[in-house]
Parts: sequence; structure tokens; C-alpha cells
Amino acid sequence: VAPPGPVAAHGPVAARGPVGPDTPVGASGFVGASILKRVGPKLGIRTVRDLLFHLPRRYDDLRELSRARDLGWIPDGEIASARLQVRSIRVEPTFRRRIQRTVAYLGDETGEVEATWFGRRYIERRLHEGDRIVVSGRVKRRGFTTTFDNPEFQPDDGSALLHAGRIVPVYRLTAGLTAATLRRAIRQALDRVGAAYLEYLPREVAAAEAVPEAAGSAETASAEPPSAEAADTAAGGVSETAGPLVSISAALESAHYAESFEKRDAALRRLAHDELLALQIGMVARDRQRRVAVGQPIEVPQERLAQATAAVELALTEQVRARTGAAEPAHLTADQADAVAAIAADLARPRPMMRLLQGDVGSGKTAVAALALAFVADAGRQGALLAPTDLLARQHAVALRRVLEPLGHGVTLLTASLPAAERRDALALLAAPPEARDVTGLSRGRVVVGTHALVQEAVHFADLALAVVDEQHRFGVAQREALGAKGVSPHVLLMTATPIPRTLAQILLADQDVSDLRTPPAGRLRVRTGIRRSSELAGVAGDASRGAYPLIVREVRDGHRAFVLVPLVEEDEESSARSADEVARELPDQLADAARRMGVDPTPEPRVGVVHGQMKAAVRDDTMDRFRRGELDVLVGTTVLEVGVDVPEATVMLILDADRFGLAQLHQLRGRVGRGEAQAYCILVSDSEDETAKTRLNVLATHHDGFELAEMDQIGRAHV
Repeated sequence: VAPPGPVAAHGPVAARGPVGPDTPVGASGFVGASILKRVGPKLGIRTVRDLLFHLPRRYDDLRELSRARDLGWIPDGEIASARLQVRSIRVEPTFRRRIQRTVAYLGDETGEVEATWFGRRYIERRLHEGDRIVVSGRVKRRGFTTTFDNPEFQPDDGSALLHAGRIVPVYRLTAGLTAATLRRAIRQALDRVGAAYLEYLPREVAAAEAVPEAAGSAETASAEPPSAEAADTAAGGVSETAGPLVSISAALESAHYAESFEKRDAALRRLAHDELLALQIGMVARDRQRRVAVGQPIEVPQERLAQATAAVELALTEQVRARTGAAEPAHLTADQADAVAAIAADLARPRPMMRLLQGDVGSGKTAVAALALAFVADAGRQGALLAPTDLLARQHAVALRRVLEPLGHGVTLLTASLPAAERRDALALLAAPPEARDVTGLSRGRVVVGTHALVQEAVHFADLALAVVDEQHRFGVAQREALGAKGVSPHVLLMTATPIPRTLAQILLADQDVSDLRTPPAGRLRVRTGIRRSSELAGVAGDASRGAYPLIVREVRDGHRAFVLVPLVEEDEESSARSADEVARELPDQLADAARRMGVDPTPEPRVGVVHGQMKAAVRDDTMDRFRRGELDVLVGTTVLEVGVDVPEATVMLILDADRFGLAQLHQLRGRVGRGEAQAYCILVSDSEDETAKTRLNVLATHHDGFELAEMDQIGRAHV
């Protein structure tokens, strides 16, 4: 696919010496090279290769150039482009201090429109009366005036168009880098390097010129990444219907500057294929390395397996009895028992274990991990559990002590929030041979629970034999491998409460064994899930007792607690979504009003706390801990609530603007309630009229199996 225009049209290239894929972008001589050198790393752009593979996040179809008169018929907020002449230009102040507005009047023989830029004084230096330009941007209505809002433009001088008059790529940006600069730099990278990018696939797989035709019309092609057909082709290699993949040089060209959406899809199909191929090759390499790695087998005698299992079941029984007074003994589910048996068999082999334990929130993953840690500690070796947050690590430490202390093993906690003296003691304990015992006879230093502090260089293990990673998707590969590197070929157990769809798991988890916990613990009630509009928060159809706020009032008065989840941290003028600060400020009055309408005394008001990602971790964890201890009745927060709070007394999860969250994320949030014996409720609040959003919420309301939802989410994403 030939470049659409000469390089000279986009500025001279003044690179020192030849430019190749590994050339630092700052030394490339491309337009904006100095800017990219400074801010490019924030986007992962350090070399020319990074620049070539910085793919668009969407594409705007601006192939049709409108006339000035026609712009008046374009719906407000849509993006359009036009070939116009600058009639006049002026700079004027705005109501905001030190912010000025540049207004250009643009026209042709059919009429005139405005173009407005805020705070961009350089515009007046680049535009002059009489200039002919091609302009593109979002069309807005201000009274009877049609205006372009902060549009992009380029001279209409016959050179190749980059910002209008074509399928225009829209990239992720960062402060200091404009879309125009990035497009010009990528254009130059394609001309100088991309056109000669070395092909690395066999000729029978990647054709030099062939471009498979994608299904669908170019006029109706979406501005989204590859279709389901393209994804299937990438996963399976070369599709019989699509033909061979395009060459890598053609793929790079059309991924950025496609002549049609068919060629765009063919390009992204090739790049998706290569990404999955590289992933598979990497997993095969890791699997081969693991197969030849030699670890020290850990035998688990049947009598010890039975004894440890009995200890776990006794701890679970006592926990339930303390909350409900029920005398019925608790037992491991069949899935838990199967997972424990598989882990015991893995530990007994000379090859290091690599197993993923996946199951819904509350399915009993921690109990299984506790038994694995007990088996390792029985052998006189060390096991470590890595948790994503300080609060979750502390909760794990409490849960593990409840199980492991009856088996003779203590649990060490290591987090960044520990006092210096306790941290020094923990580090010394882990580095010493794991033979010490405390005055009660419990082993010391054999089981440790911690956060990212576990992977720091200062942490040394005497004999790490098992690394357990909770919520493994919240850690990078490097962090997980850093923990494994603390030992010599240790066994690895990964845990996640976000089930992975079966088809995707065959690709992403090819180097791992997988255990599924599908069966919920006996006696757990299903969380009742409903969908409401914002107008129904205070009451439904005139019934003051049926709204979400009345439900919270009743549950709090019965000694239970409630979560209120929102998508934003702070108020955003451009978004109708509610923020954590706003909701936490207004909620006490709204709950008091609900109580009065119910005919009950509104005092004392429910105690409301707020948490979000912009708070200091220590403050956030302290607020969550106060909620867990019962010092707060309602906790308002963002998705930081998805992990880290285990509160059996929580019975209400109210999710505002629920259509803004993913299906798997909503299911995770719902799993924060219903962990006790009382009936729990999840209320999804949405005012969206989008049919896809409505369907997703209805799916969540009618399905409660995380594995089933994961499969449906994957199918839905393929068809949306």
C-alpha cells in the first residue's frame, strides 16, 4: 500500500544517519521529535518501532468534504470536515482569567461558519485572511450560528491530507503532544521505515499485496477495532474465507492511514494475528522452561491432607456460628476439594506448579490457598501470599491465622504500612532458616502475607517454595515473576475472582493448569438484583417504601450496612454521571428524607464515609476498615471497592450510572454483598436509553454465575 503523498508535504526529515525501527524517536528527525522524546514514554513511545505500533483508538470517517451551507444540517456534536477559506480572524477574552478565544470566520461560495479555539494563541500566527484550508472537528450550534469547536486544520495546497478528507486516525495523546504533531510524525515513520519493515512471517501466510475483503460496506464500517471475524482469524491463523494476511508493511500503512475500512480491517487482522502469535510463542517458551525446571517435591500424606481439611472446615463452621448461631458444620465444596487434591498432586511432582484458581467472589479461594500454604509449611519451607492492597493483605492474614494456627503455623504480615521495627523483624524472619517457633509452639517465618512490599529488593526468603498471587490480574507479569524469583523454581498458585471465558482461556492460559470453583458455599443466599432509574431512588410508583434509599434505611436500622458505588471521583461539568464527593455530601439528607416519608424517626442519621483512588492509601484503608468494624453504616466509593472489603454485614450494593461499568466489573461489585447469612440486594441505577446498555444490565440481573456471565460478555462484545 503506497503512502498517500510525498514526505516533503509534511516537513523535512533531518535525521542524523539512517533511521530504523530501533532508532530513538528523539533522534529520528521527525516532526515533533523533541516533544516525543520528552512525553512519548508516557504513551510507551521510545523508538520508531513504538511510534509505528502506536495504533489509533478509533477512526473518524472524514472522506466527504462538506460545503459551508451543508454544515448547518449536520447534527450537533458530530465530526465533519470542509474545504473553506479564511475570511477573517480575531482574538477575544473569555470569562475565565487569562484564557483567550481565537475565532476564525470561514466560508465558501455557499455560506460562512465559525471556528473557535480556546487558549491556543498560536492559531492566529498560523491562520491568515485569505488562506485556503481543510478543517475538521466537532460541529456545534450556538444560536443560529454553526461553529467548529477546537478543530484541526491544514493548508489546502494539494499535499496529502492527514487530518481531513480521509479516514482519519484518532490516537491516545498526553499533555504537550497534539494530534496533528503525532499524525505527522507517524506519517514520516511510515514513509521512512514502515514501507521497508522486514517481513517475518512465511510467504504462504503473509502475501505481499493481497488485501482480504472484510464483510460489510465501507460506508457503514464502524470506527472500532477488528470485527469478530477478524478476531477469529487472528486466533486461528489464516482464515479460509479471508485469504492470506497482508504484509507487515501494508498492515502498518493501513492501520494508520487506510484508504478504506476494508483495508483497515485487514491491517488490524494482521496485527492481531501477530500479537496472538507472539503471546503463544512466549507461553510455549515459558511452558518448556517450566517443564525442564527442577523443583523439590513436597509430599502431602493423606492423613495430613485430611487433618488440614478438617481444620479449615472447623474454622469455617466457627465463623458461621459466630455470625448466626447455627450449629450445622461447614464443609468444603466439591470444587474446593478437587482443587486441593490437584494442588497436592502438583506439589508432589518435581516440576514447579503453575496453576490458576478462578472462582466468583466468596467461592472459597482463600481456604484452598490456606491448605496449599499449610502443606508447604509442613515441609519446613516457605510460602508467600501476594495481595493487591494493604487492607486485603491484613484480611488475608486474619483468615489464614484462623486456619493455620490450629495446624501449628504462624502467619507473618509484611506491608508498606508496618512500623519500621515490625518491618525489620519481618524481613529478618523471612531471611532466616524457617525453623523458629514462638512461645506457643507455632512456626515462624514459613507463611507470609503481604502487598507489593514482598517483591522489593530488600526482601529475601530463606527457602521460598510457594508463591500465591491473589487477584493476579491486578499485578503485572514483572511483579509476579519478581516474587517467583525470590525462590528457586517455586510453585506458583494464581487466584482470580474474574473468571476467564473458556475460548479466551485456551489462548491466554495455555501454559497453566486451571481449577474452577463454580459451586458457592452451602447456605449462601443469591443476591437479589434489580434495575431502577434515578427517579426511583426515593420511591417507586408513589410507594415511599420501595425505593433504594428506603431499602438502605431499613437495612441500616436492622444492623446491616450498604455500599453506594459511583463512576467518578469528582464532579465533571462534561458528564452527567455522579461523583463520589457529590453523592457522599448529599446522601445523609436523602436518607433522612426517605426515613421521614416512611414514617420513621430520621435520627440518628446513617454514618456515611467515602473512598476513592485519589485518596492516600492509608486514609482509604482506614475508612474501609472503619466500615468493616461497623463505625460507618454506608460507604460511598468508586471501583476501589471492587477489591479489599470483606464485610458479611453488608447487604446493599447500590450502583449509580451502572451502564458505565463493564459486565464482569458489575458482577464483581455485586459480590461485595451477600457474604453473610442475611438476604442481600444489588440495585443497578441507569437512565441510559442505549439498547446495548439495557441488555447488559438485564443479563446481569437475570444471571448470577460468573463463568456464565464471562462467556456471555465475550459473545456480546463480539456481536456489539
